[in-house]
Amino acid sequence: MKSDLALQLLSDLLWNALLISAPLLAVTLVVGLLVSILQVVTQVQEMSLTYIPKIIAAVMVLVVFGPWMLKRLMAFSINLISNIPTYF
Repeated sequence: MKSDLALQLLSDLLWNALLISAPLLAVTLVVGLLVSILQVVTQVQEMSLTYIPKIIAAVMVLVVFGPWMLKRLMAFSINLISNIPTYF
């Protein structure tokens, strides 16, 4: 019984972590791929060119998706903390 609960909590934790981090990871992956393709085509191998667009994209994603990420994290945390008495 307790191991089923632990597995369910772990599953919920990993699923929420995946959902919360997915927008940021996906956008930075796409931006990094586009910048890499641009570097290969133009043969410009500037190191700052790989980091700055990713940082700008990450900040924009956090501004757009930040409230949703925070609401999702708060809902998970509130549910977890409020159910502590039922875990024992």
